[in-house]
Amino acid sequence: MKFVHIADMHFDSPFTSLGRIEGLSDIRRLEQRKIFKKIIEYIQENNIECLFISGDLYENDYVKQSTIEYINNLFKTIPNTKIFIAPGNHDPYLINSYYMKFNWNNNVYIFKYDIEKIELDDVNIYGYGFSSFYSEGIKINEIKIDNQKNNILIMHADLDASKEAKELYNPVETRDLLKFDYVALGHIHKPKYDNRIVYPGSPISFGFDELGAHGFISGEIKNREINIEFIPIDEREFKEINYDISAINSKEELIEKLQELKLNKNDFYKIILNGKRNFEINILEINKLIQNNNILKLKDKTKINYELEKIKNENSLRGIYVDLILEKIKELNNEEEINKYLRAIEIGLDSLENT
Repeated sequence: MKFVHIADMHFDSPFTSLGRIEGLSDIRRLEQRKIFKKIIEYIQENNIECLFISGDLYENDYVKQSTIEYINNLFKTIPNTKIFIAPGNHDPYLINSYYMKFNWNNNVYIFKYDIEKIELDDVNIYGYGFSSFYSEGIKINEIKIDNQKNNILIMHADLDASKEAKELYNPVETRDLLKFDYVALGHIHKPKYDNRIVYPGSPISFGFDELGAHGFISGEIKNREINIEFIPIDEREFKEINYDISAINSKEELIEKLQELKLNKNDFYKIILNGKRNFEINILEINKLIQNNNILKLKDKTKINYELEKIKNENSLRGIYVDLILEKIKELNNEEEINKYLRAIEIGLDSLENT
């Protein structure tokens, strides 16, 4: 049996990480549709028998009926493909949800909040759907499988997560999944697989915590043997660049250098500034002045260009000032707080030099 496995499409997501560039979120939502259509076309061209959707197909709080109709119309174009949907924490099977109230095409099966088994010719497909925005988990170890058939489990889940967490998203343990021939998971947006227990990742990337290629899984199962392939499909990537500013002496020079960077026009970038800074950096101001829509985010990880240990031993006002703040920093273990105090040293020393 040939199958395609996807998860975490998040249709009609607000794409909050793209907020700096006006209109970019709308463009990305259109690209979301384009990507999904390409997956459906792949299914058509390759005579795929089953499509597994492991949760978060859409955003419950944002999705429009027109989007649901768009999805369902694409499902109608693959009538010979059985489509199995296991709702997740962003698209749970609620009373007023589209899973419940919409008239889906007859090749679509939506799993509910109890483990269900669908029997095909040589495959048993098990599935579970969220019935709320959280799930304490299910007793997978109680499922009895038929070793004479191929056994597939489809669900949205948090693999090997702590069950003591405040918010639970169907925590499951790897050891309970090993009896299945293929486990089609969703929830993690970066691809992660060991051939049988698989997160395909989201077909479309959403932010800088999801670096790298995004796509879907194409696979085939026969006689309890599984072969899978990850197929990249998103034409954009979120990328990070570390940029040393030690040789740069002004805000204006930094902006000029950033605008000269050779960037892939299809990709989105986070620029991480590092090295020793020779001027005060205001990230918000620099963000506004950069005329490059591919740079979505700047992060300042630079260090002040002072020999603090040497200064604190000076018999001077600035020596006393630096010594007091360094003693305070010793009490801290939060990087953000430490950086605030280091910034205070820099501003204070600059002020003392200009008096």
